[in-house]
Amino acid sequence: MNNVTTEVFAADDAGLSSAACVLEQGGLVAFPTETVYGLGVDARDSDAVARLYQAKGRPSFNPLIVHVASLEIAEKYVVFDAVARSLAQAFWPGALTLVLPLRLDAGISPLVTAGLDTLAIRVPDNSVAQGLMAAFDGPIAAPSANPSGQVSPTKFTHVQSQMAGRINGIVDGGDCGVGLESTIVATQPVPTLLRAGGLPAEALEAALGDTLALAGETTAPSSPGQLASHYAPKGTVRLNAVDVEPDETLLGFGAIEATVNLSPSGDLVEAAAALFDALHQLNALGAEKIAVSPIPDNGLGRAINDRLRRAAAPRSGAAT
Repeated sequence: MNNVTTEVFAADDAGLSSAACVLEQGGLVAFPTETVYGLGVDARDSDAVARLYQAKGRPSFNPLIVHVASLEIAEKYVVFDAVARSLAQAFWPGALTLVLPLRLDAGISPLVTAGLDTLAIRVPDNSVAQGLMAAFDGPIAAPSANPSGQVSPTKFTHVQSQMAGRINGIVDGGDCGVGLESTIVATQPVPTLLRAGGLPAEALEAALGDTLALAGETTAPSSPGQLASHYAPKGTVRLNAVDVEPDETLLGFGAIEATVNLSPSGDLVEAAAALFDALHQLNALGAEKIAVSPIPDNGLGRAINDRLRRAAAPRSGAAT
């Protein structure tokens, strides 16, 4: 897929209609959601999904998230239990992905599910994504629009710099508001947090009236986002740094001097939205060793720390 012509589509009716035509023809189109930019293909087209894996350099054993426009459409592809339905009604559209049993007649490519009998699915809360789904009128499988294992894109320029020449198109929809990938939850056999993300686990637990179980990392993921090494900048990463070595570049949090600061005011929402762009900035600066200030491990801080731990993990077959 290298050296293909990458067309830029405006985020208007004409642009989204053209982007949908590319999807219908089996092409790869990046588009914004409220979380990060996704790299979309027709989730029913195995050839297109195979080209997506190739373009990203993503292991084919790592499942993909399917994006649809509504709960009613999601019901065509997966089976909801009472807990899943209550979470969907509470948090969709939004940064929640549910992993649910796949309907036998769903027509989803087995490459999307990595051969599993479950499907990761969500309804994005972004007008451009919703417009593209309406124009395409089908399920869109979309991991983050970046080379596998590298930093997820939250701006059009991130996608353009990393994926131009590899994919068929990019919808220029501005910046992503949340800036962290979706939170992933399975509801069977018990409600389980598979990946912390843009929807705080505390909000889910408040809706459930119970604590979420936690899933471990694995080399054979049951959902997207479970590989240990992920979101990696070019430099090595040292976490919870209370001091900075002379050869390190500081990624700060709070009222401290830093080369790049996620939130000088210590706001976790601001830090979450800035995280991936900050890692892109550090790449652009050529930072070889990155020290990261301590970040509170609550609310969105839990997801920020999850991404930073994966960014700091040894590099071996990472994928997004």
